[in-house]
Amino acid sequence: MVQTDKVLDAKGLACPMPIVKTKKVMKDMGSGEVLEVQATDKGSTADLQAWAKSSGHEYIGTETEGDVLLHYLRKDGANEVEETIEIPEVSLADFQARVENGDSLNILDVREQEEYDEAHIPGVKHIPLGEVENRMNELDQNQEIYIICYSGRRSGVAGDMMAKKGFKTLYNVVPGMRDWTGKTE
Repeated sequence: MVQTDKVLDAKGLACPMPIVKTKKVMKDMGSGEVLEVQATDKGSTADLQAWAKSSGHEYIGTETEGDVLLHYLRKDGANEVEETIEIPEVSLADFQARVENGDSLNILDVREQEEYDEAHIPGVKHIPLGEVENRMNELDQNQEIYIICYSGRRSGVAGDMMAKKGFKTLYNVVPGMRDWTGKTE
């Protein structure tokens, strides 16, 4: 069990709300203090890991108690804050119109396996956010890639990681699968 200074109850909240609430609480904490985030959103593990890395905080780890994920983060625990690269956003409506038109698109779905298994766009490449850094070599850096998640938060983080590794043309689909009404598998 990790010794914590504060506890945030984010149970029942879906992406991006656990991150939004975590940012707000961390802002008021002292350097070195540890926050426990209680969440039920399966995607929160990858979300919090990526957010901590990009914001200069330390992701300590996650424990599971039944259906609740207990995430532990240390404020200012990482030495250096990495600069983030904002990738262009494309609206879900414009993206969906291109998909339904039959345009040949390279689509990367970065949701967790359970979310992907529930429903996904036919023909997408699936790499969960937590695996993007180690598996981005499966993608062509020179191709145009549309990145999608549930809300647009994880896809933005994935795009940032990929842009830093030399990917040229990336688009973050916003808001993502949360509002998708097109065909799914």
